[in-house]
Amino acid sequence: MIERIWSGKSWLYILLLPLSFLYGLITLVRHLGYKTGLFRSWKSPVPVVVVGNLTAGGNGKTPVVIWLVESLSKQGVRVGVVSRGYGGKSDYYPLVLNQNTTTAVAGDEPVLIYHRTHVPVAVAPKRSDAIKALLDNFQLDIIITDDGLQHYALQRDYEIVVIDGQRRFGNGWWLPAGPMRERAGRLKTANALIVNGGHPDLNETLMSLEGDIAVNLVTGEKRQVTELKNVVAMAGIGHPPRFFSSLESKGLILANTQAFSDHQAYSQQQLADLVDENQNLLMTEKDAVKCQTFAQSNWWYLPVEANIDKTGEKRILSEIKSLI
Repeated sequence: MIERIWSGKSWLYILLLPLSFLYGLITLVRHLGYKTGLFRSWKSPVPVVVVGNLTAGGNGKTPVVIWLVESLSKQGVRVGVVSRGYGGKSDYYPLVLNQNTTTAVAGDEPVLIYHRTHVPVAVAPKRSDAIKALLDNFQLDIIITDDGLQHYALQRDYEIVVIDGQRRFGNGWWLPAGPMRERAGRLKTANALIVNGGHPDLNETLMSLEGDIAVNLVTGEKRQVTELKNVVAMAGIGHPPRFFSSLESKGLILANTQAFSDHQAYSQQQLADLVDENQNLLMTEKDAVKCQTFAQSNWWYLPVEANIDKTGEKRILSEIKSLI
């Protein structure tokens, strides 16, 4: 239902407009407060790049963070990543991740980024605390913050906004009547706009998410995803239909699909009940990091990479490196 409301296919958004106006007012006051210096913000001693979005739901932000970290690391840049750690609950903050840090403590996205990139990652509700923890423990040239476009308590040197190329901005209204955290006019102040799928507008860089090799959660075996038979697909991400449609576009015939809420915590029995012994359960990498410890032999995940338009990629990386 919420997808229909946010996409403009239902008039029920009208009932939520009073709450949206309140949300918009609060957002505007906060933004102006930090912009005018009424509220204090913190400036990092090393450059900060924010990768975020204007809408709620999955836009492909985390793959962009991974792409950016890997691209800069290949060029000799020492990168650290900070995040709020949504979905995790630690006894203390800031929390610097290590090999034993679980998603229950740090959240699924930070753990995924840590294991994919092998760079220092820290989480804290106050992102400046996470940055300070990283700089106290590592020699870094730049910090990438996963999400946090609206976290104005942290000053930033470069902003990348990731846009869902299919859904764009829905009906254009603030939460909860629409998907917007901020109105689309905010794009004018961002340094780079990356569009996940669809057709990019002027000054937008096209991105696609690509991945064809499925990985077994228990054995680590890698196999072309199209070789998997009797597949049940599941996803607990911001927009599960994107994952399911991407599998079908590769030619997979899905026996069933199961969507979960974003950052969903799983139990072994909950997922085991989705398939029988002759079926394969296929999930996203973000789901896989949450159930690695209790996975079964017929569970697979599909890692994806952000493929950025080469012209835009060159410009973005050049502009960011110039900050160092």
